[in-house]
Amino acid sequence: MSSGGNIRNVAIIAHVDHGKTTLVDQLLWQSGAFRENQAVSERVMDSGDLERERGITILAKNTSVQYKGTKINIVDTPGHADFGGEVERVLKMVDGVVLVVDAFEGPMPQTKFVLKNALDLELPVVVCLNKVDRPEARPNEVVDEVLELFMELDASEAQLDSPFVYASAKKGWAAKQPSDSGQGMTPLFDALLEYIPAPAGDPAASTQVLIYNIDYSSYLGRIGIGRVINGTVCVNDTVGVANVHDTGKFKTVKISKLFEFAGLEREEVRQAGVGAIIALSGIPEIKIGDTLCCPDAPAPLPFSKISEPTLTMNFMVNDSPLAGQEGKFITSRQVRERLYRELNTDMSLRVEDTESTEVFKISGRGELHLSILIETMRREGYEFQVSKPAVLYKDIGGSRHEPMEAVTIDVPEDFSGVVIQKLGSRKGELMQMSNSKGGYARLDFVIPARGLIGYRSEFMTDTKGNGIMNTLFDGYAPYKGDIPERPQGSLISFETGDAIPYGMYNAQERGSLFVSPGAKVYAGMVVGRNARSFDMEVNICKQKKLTNMRASGSDDNLRLVPAEVMSLEQCLEFIAEDELLEVTPVNLRIRKKILESTARARANKK
Repeated sequence: MSSGGNIRNVAIIAHVDHGKTTLVDQLLWQSGAFRENQAVSERVMDSGDLERERGITILAKNTSVQYKGTKINIVDTPGHADFGGEVERVLKMVDGVVLVVDAFEGPMPQTKFVLKNALDLELPVVVCLNKVDRPEARPNEVVDEVLELFMELDASEAQLDSPFVYASAKKGWAAKQPSDSGQGMTPLFDALLEYIPAPAGDPAASTQVLIYNIDYSSYLGRIGIGRVINGTVCVNDTVGVANVHDTGKFKTVKISKLFEFAGLEREEVRQAGVGAIIALSGIPEIKIGDTLCCPDAPAPLPFSKISEPTLTMNFMVNDSPLAGQEGKFITSRQVRERLYRELNTDMSLRVEDTESTEVFKISGRGELHLSILIETMRREGYEFQVSKPAVLYKDIGGSRHEPMEAVTIDVPEDFSGVVIQKLGSRKGELMQMSNSKGGYARLDFVIPARGLIGYRSEFMTDTKGNGIMNTLFDGYAPYKGDIPERPQGSLISFETGDAIPYGMYNAQERGSLFVSPGAKVYAGMVVGRNARSFDMEVNICKQKKLTNMRASGSDDNLRLVPAEVMSLEQCLEFIAEDELLEVTPVNLRIRKKILESTARARANKK
């Protein structure tokens, strides 16, 4: 059984790529969580395939370490703004945070977002300046920038006195001064014990456990992850399940198994006390935000309201000529069940039925949030179609308002001009241009969210891959006016068949192609990007007419430009309003909503 005095509950928060997960790796290693000869992968907390491939944390995860007789429960949180909902609810479960800041980049947009949430909850903060071993690190300046951010967010005097720890998570050391090194992670461990308070709660009060995450096991079924706020919870206890947002929900259930976190494992326990972060099974319909409480006196705990979605798109059954050939789950019932199942673990997502039984409206926090869902579903064997992402407008005071994004761009000074020009044409407003750091300029914009749709890949091209762009939701503002459409049109297949080199050779003069020789195409499918601003039909299935006449050189192999292979995010950025993205476990195909040429032309005239 755990007691609150020898527990610390801490969340690691930071902007994306500032080193949270690497820091947790070192805390696990240096606390003895792994054997010396144990094979452990890098960024061990990023357990999902997509997290490893993309190098980002998508879901908040729990672990714990033992230090000087105290159990430190650690929650590794996402750093990307699209997964801010994970951070918002996790902060309700902890008693303090470690704010990780890059010693070169300094505070970034998501740093401000996560720190504001922590300060609003009056959580104590330990600031960890990571990557101080970088040649261009500027720890003293970054300390000033962090303190300025604290003051900007109206931090209390106690919060302004937050301790600073300097670290190199990659090399595995932390220190009280940036010039020190070689002490391991001891200074950070000591700061956690000194500045993060033990959990508050009444062990003698009625049981209250707040559920903030859901896991699933094929053996145990749904597993609720939460914190014991008051009282004690035991195996075989009968508890009530209540929800502060659903007053009609209340039923009694029995806890079949109870776990606490030990390193990367879950160890089975018989009971847990105040402050313990636990996982429990035996409650088949448990959801995030539920409170487990005394059946005789239900007292649901308040649960943080998650920020509203800003982007929406339609998921629909695949009805293309190639439908059903590559996916395992293809029916509307299967797609609908999978989308609603996602709501069990993703509080930031919204799923709505539409007038059509084959179309579902999905709303999320951003392009990455929605694309992760699409990629996860296609890897599970689902086949479906999605529409172009669109922003969610609000009617405020009788006028239309749209979501705005605060954009911070670090870019080599030579490319700052083209970035300012491109974002200006997308209704972006340059708020600040700060002094360069190592030849880089920092540009701060406020821009409509719809102005960023389709810009990321263009940004990487314009900056030759050297630019870094970060965004953060900045509230709603009056509609800023129309934004020009994408500069290029689509090359559309004229007929159904296989892509033939002869037809492709003639079509590639019009622009770049998305398909390779032998690929299956159908009439109305987008097979390339037109160099001009309008759509054009091409026949890439055309074969050369055979004759018995031969001429020197005319039958040489045709030289084809390699196909432009686009990622899921690039496809979502490219598609127009009248196009769909066909998603299968094997292929991503862009198509027109209306496949038949004459019907499409008639619809465009209306």
